[in-house]
Amino acid sequence: MAKVILITGGSSGIGKSVGEFLTEKGFQVYGTSRTPNNYPNSKFPLVALDVADVVTIKTAVAEVISKAGRLDVLINNAGAGITGPIEEIPEEEIKRNFETNFFGPLNVIKAVLPQMRKQQSGLVINITSIAGYMGLPFRGVYSASKGALELITEAYRMELKPFNIEMTNVAPGDFATNIAAGRYHAPVKENSPYKTSYGNTLTLMDEHVNSGQDPKIMANAILKVITTTHPKGHYKVGETMQKFSIVLKRILPDKVYERLLMNHYKL
Repeated sequence: MAKVILITGGSSGIGKSVGEFLTEKGFQVYGTSRTPNNYPNSKFPLVALDVADVVTIKTAVAEVISKAGRLDVLINNAGAGITGPIEEIPEEEIKRNFETNFFGPLNVIKAVLPQMRKQQSGLVINITSIAGYMGLPFRGVYSASKGALELITEAYRMELKPFNIEMTNVAPGDFATNIAAGRYHAPVKENSPYKTSYGNTLTLMDEHVNSGQDPKIMANAILKVITTTHPKGHYKVGETMQKFSIVLKRILPDKVYERLLMNHYKL
């Protein structure tokens, strides 16, 4: 029997690539979008879901279970970027980012767990970010929201062991997707003390995404996790140097690592 997979944020970017790849591999895939009718050519069915709206989460999960009869894998992929000097980002934008990147995934997990317990099996894959392993300049809020999801997954894994439900993080580096276009950018203000440093960093970040790797690499990594009997807690997918940056943080003195990051971002 083909595993039933639900992917949040399945209409574009990594979610779309992963959904199409897994559909080709014979899985029964459902994706989500806030506006599924806008994607009539999707290669897998999309259900309406807004991760910031608990009612839509519960409705979407119930719809998938009603249609498929079960739910084997949740891929918490929906997310949003945010950039800016932390001092200048409006508080409501910070909260909105945590709603999407942290509280949203948690609420989707809560919605699927009763079914997975009933089946006595299930897998939750949280798509985090290599940025969640370190506080990056002018991406601090994004780093914090993804880092929070990384840590809570570690706790959740232990709580779910008695129910034969697995949970893991897959942290991508930069991939060529539309995340930069959908990201909240705090404006570069003429009178801001951060004008030069933030402006330069913003240009650099967009270049990294535009020259990022093919999302199919991420799709292959997700397939490997799904077909692993007992996945480990953390997976990193990206260019060698991006993954190595996590190792460097573990072994280098704080100030040395901080200087490396500042040099990278030309600060």
